[in-house]
Amino acid sequence: MQADQSTVDAGEIAKFEAMAADWWDADGKFKPLHMLNPCRLDYITAQIAGEFDRDLSAQAPLKGLRILDIGCGGGLLAEPMARLGATVVGADAAAGNIPVAQIHAEQSGLQIDYRHTTAEALAAAGEQFDVVLNMEVVEHVASPISYLTACRQLLKPGGLHICSTLNRNAKSYVVAIIGAEHVMRWLPKGTHEWSKFITPDELYKLLEEAGLEPVDRKGFVFNPVLWNWSLSAKDLSVNYVTASLKPNS
Repeated sequence: MQADQSTVDAGEIAKFEAMAADWWDADGKFKPLHMLNPCRLDYITAQIAGEFDRDLSAQAPLKGLRILDIGCGGGLLAEPMARLGATVVGADAAAGNIPVAQIHAEQSGLQIDYRHTTAEALAAAGEQFDVVLNMEVVEHVASPISYLTACRQLLKPGGLHICSTLNRNAKSYVVAIIGAEHVMRWLPKGTHEWSKFITPDELYKLLEEAGLEPVDRKGFVFNPVLWNWSLSAKDLSVNYVTASLKPNS
């Protein structure tokens, strides 16, 4: 796919370029992701284990699986996947994120194939993966349906696509924008555009239109008393995640 067909939003990329050096600062601009990461990993690994019949207590349980982390940032998800034995490609449209991720992986003794590229370019090159991780990206692209279609093309038949994003409602505006950006100042103002948030039903429809079969969705729920995140089968009001499959035929 040619560059002008990319779903990359230049304005969105510029925001994350400016924050690239802060990826591994657990108390910096990406503090919310560091806090959320254990919960994300619990969901991701459980879905992969269920789909590919893997024992997560085994040594290198994801060995033999090729995983794409699209919108990989500094590698917060790519590194745990590599530690679990997967062959990992981390891709990001923000060029500044790639050297940050590469250096941290080298310091951690991990081999991860980081690339400054897009989902569309990888799909056009014929790349294929068992799993595509698409976490907190779809709300930042110019065309969600085109982007999700590229993600589906990147999957092998029977492959697993995991996508998380933000719901669009009054609560998400208060929590994700007013709370995270203005009150807690966890993120720079303007990081998110509420109008680009996607409801769970809308995302399910987009996934189906892209040729994927949604099979699960859960909420990521923050507890301000315990100061931690947990998965919820019922509360998808702000952050949530979905799992879908590429049909075998």
